[in-house]
Parts: sequence; C-alpha cells; structure tokens
Amino acid sequence: MLEGINLHAIRGERSLFKRLNFQIKAGECLLVQGENGSGKTSLLRMIAGLMPSSDGAVFWKGSPIAQLGDDFRRELLYCGHLLGLKNELNGIENLVASACVAGNSVSVPIAIEALRRSGLQGKEYLPVRFLSQGQKRRVSLARLLLQPRALWILDEPLAALDVGAVLWLTGVVDAHLELGGVVVMTSHQDLRLACMPQVIRIDI
Repeated sequence: MLEGINLHAIRGERSLFKRLNFQIKAGECLLVQGENGSGKTSLLRMIAGLMPSSDGAVFWKGSPIAQLGDDFRRELLYCGHLLGLKNELNGIENLVASACVAGNSVSVPIAIEALRRSGLQGKEYLPVRFLSQGQKRRVSLARLLLQPRALWILDEPLAALDVGAVLWLTGVVDAHLELGGVVVMTSHQDLRLACMPQVIRIDI
C-alpha cells in the first residue's frame, strides 16, 4: 500500500539520507530509527506529503502521492512532535475541533469516550494547559480513535507517556494493523507490537 523509492533528504548543504527504499503492505508497520538529527522526521514528513524529496517518490496504492492530493490526505492521520492542541481549550474541545478541521463530525459524548479510553477520565473538561506533557500527548493520540484513516504516521508517539499509556497505545496500533491499516512511526523506545515491524535505520 505504501512505497518509497530512492528518497533523498537534504538539509541546508548536508545530505541526511539518499536512495532510501521501503515497501509496506496492509497490516504492516514501518519503524524508523536513528539518532537525533539523522532525518527521521524529514522522512515522515516526506511520506505525509509535507516535504518534497530531492529525488525519488512516495507511492500510495501504486500512485505517487504528489498526484493524489486530497485523496491521499483523506486517508492519512499525522501525529507529529508538536501536539497540535489549543491550550485554552479542554480535551473535548480540542478533539472536536481537530476532527472538524479534518472533515469529520465528532460529537461531545464520543470525544469524552475517546479521552476516557486514553486514560483521561476525570480530566475531560480541564483546559489542556493544566495537563502534564504525558496527558497532553494522550489527548493528541486520542485522535486515533476518532478519525478513521488507513495510514497513521506517528512521530515519537511514546514521548512523555507512562507505562499504562504505552500499553494503551500498543493496543490501539495493534487493532489498527489487524484491520489492515498501515503505520509508520519513529520511536527511541520499544513498542511491543503483536506483529514484528519492518525497521529502517538512518545513520548520521
């Protein structure tokens, strides 16, 4: 479903990686590893169509994503380093607004249930500025429960999560893969998925 051919990333005058290739089928996970500054986030942004490759192309279901445009974006959910939350809004309001921007309609009760499933019961109405970093990330990751997308791109989703939240996220990712979804993620930590991910390591 997802393929990268001869991808090349350049930052300034420095080549981060080149001739990078991968092929991911439905129900598979691609784990991108490497040191800080090696180009992991750049690769994820290329796959999401947010950054062009200096060479090669990314394909989704056999077609270059550059040609698919909105058709590709409607099948994509990207969770980056920045959590994409409004600090003055509570978790419910953030989830409803995020879904609206993505073209989905999410009711307040459904948003509340997603937050409770992510471990935030009792904190649904708190403005996110009062939440810890781990709790804020839980709010951001709760979007995975609300926005049906075939391709998930997760940049360091385990950052600031405690053991319980890691176990919850593992279950969510496993369920997505079992339904034939595709996951691309970076992580410095070990996410013990039911299926063995395909690993790409980018070295400096």
